[in-house]
Amino acid sequence: MRILSNTSVRIIVSLIAIPVLLTLAYLGNWYFTLLVLIINLLSFYEFGKLSEAKGARINMIWGMFGIITILINKFVYKAESVFTIISLWFLILILIELYRKKGSSLLNIGSTTFGFFFFSLSGFSLIGIREIFSASASEYSNGAFMIFAILGTIWICDSAAFFGGTKFGKHKLFPRVSPNKSWEGAIFGFLASILSMILFKVLLLDFISFESAILISLIIGTLGQIGDLIESLLKRDAGIKDSSNLIPGHGGVFDRFDSLFFASPFIYFYLLYSL
Repeated sequence: MRILSNTSVRIIVSLIAIPVLLTLAYLGNWYFTLLVLIINLLSFYEFGKLSEAKGARINMIWGMFGIITILINKFVYKAESVFTIISLWFLILILIELYRKKGSSLLNIGSTTFGFFFFSLSGFSLIGIREIFSASASEYSNGAFMIFAILGTIWICDSAAFFGGTKFGKHKLFPRVSPNKSWEGAIFGFLASILSMILFKVLLLDFISFESAILISLIIGTLGQIGDLIESLLKRDAGIKDSSNLIPGHGGVFDRFDSLFFASPFIYFYLLYSL
């Protein structure tokens, strides 16, 4: 019996997962909120495992509780009282650590806080992007189209960077963090981001200007790729190749959404203050 190649598995999983992601993004409301919540909780769990490789004993339960609270608060109350939630969460985390007696308290508090902030902020931003156009029922689908465009641009950027780097890569981009990435690949990804977002602007995003589309593409083409490098930095420090093997052929959830996690807050804050 012939076993499917890794590339075949990746394609099959993508063909199944992408329509599900886009459908839930289009439906919005609790459907998309729960999707974002699941993605960020799984990524936080994977981050916790990376932290354990460095000797930290992340407070998984309290960290997940904080993420759930922030994301549900964002959807239900539109970001009211977030500072209060973050402050109480952090103070209680320190009190819990006083009694945990698990490894280094400095490492535990630092790792848990980093994971909480990183995944709460990304999830908060994704829900914000999806809900920012909900002033009227006729505009509600605009948030879904924006999510489609962001996801599509990130995927195209990643693919262009990979194939461009494989074909033309000669100059290392950041060998200390990711030895296989090249400047040529990064440039291919950057240019593909711009072209992709312009195309999405023409096809789906008639409610934003070309200037906004280009600025969002610049965020994805630069900060999205930096997000990939940041996750590579964490994995290399932990001595781990993939954040997990949860997604066949793709690694972990954190691996698949690292660019989105880092770019989404910048996109959200731009939309928030420019619309």
